[in-house]
Amino acid sequence: MNELSVKHLLGIKYLNKQDIDLIFQTADHFKEVINRPIKKVPSLRDITIANLFFENSTRTRLSFELAEKRLSADVVNFSAASSSVKKGETLIDTVNNILSMKVDMVVMRHPNPGAGIFLSKHVDASIINAGDGAHEHPTQALLDSYSIREKLGTVEGKKVVIVGDILHSRVALSNILALKLQGAQVKVCGPYTLLPKYISSLGVEVEPNLRKALEWCDVANMLRVQNERMDISYFPSTREYVQLFGLNKELLDSLGKKIVIMHPGPINRGVEITSDVADSDQAIILDQVQNGVAIRMAVIYLLASKIKQV
Repeated sequence: MNELSVKHLLGIKYLNKQDIDLIFQTADHFKEVINRPIKKVPSLRDITIANLFFENSTRTRLSFELAEKRLSADVVNFSAASSSVKKGETLIDTVNNILSMKVDMVVMRHPNPGAGIFLSKHVDASIINAGDGAHEHPTQALLDSYSIREKLGTVEGKKVVIVGDILHSRVALSNILALKLQGAQVKVCGPYTLLPKYISSLGVEVEPNLRKALEWCDVANMLRVQNERMDISYFPSTREYVQLFGLNKELLDSLGKKIVIMHPGPINRGVEITSDVADSDQAIILDQVQNGVAIRMAVIYLLASKIKQV
């Protein structure tokens, strides 16, 4: 099977194991491409892609734009802050106006969960979800799993702990779904106030003690506290959070084994992770960023090949 089972990438929950394997195999090829002196391939010369970002982004937006340009696609960038959305235009009107300019694919980040799903039911273009509120962020989960596979050889059977603000994190949900699909063991660690009530239904265990979680795992994915999504206080103080759930070099070195440290970014240095951990040889944070371009090239290429068949 050399094509995806889906027309859109809306969330990991819509993918199967074969889809993920195909994306990774395609990303292996593109990783080789982006390390060449000439980093471009003409695969998508006749495809136009619109990047619609209704929420702030640095890495994801740059990564998608770079992936699209490496594939020779025509790229249109849209920022909600300087658009007619500010004048009251609806999401469907905004997108239909853009699609009437003959756009084939839409990459969208939106503050409302399910925005991509809603859009996919009303427009013909292929939709890639670049993050919808606290719901899902599928390409981040794919690049995280891809980075684990690259570092440890496989994801299957590996023990991964996700630490921090699970409640507000779209990265956590997508990662849990992707890791479970590939046969990894997953635990979460964080304050009980920052764990969603449905967490046990996802088939993951809760480990409230950071040291125990790190002693158990092969990989620790450290998430930041998402203050911008909080309307109440979920823990007494940042200082207390750091003492209980912050990863520092002293704790890392005391484990008696080498674990892999990941972070989806942006990093709040000195909160969930200290600078000496983020910059250590056990951290693969910048590898994740590089792999993000290859994974997004793979997803865009595979979805675009379905457009071309229509």
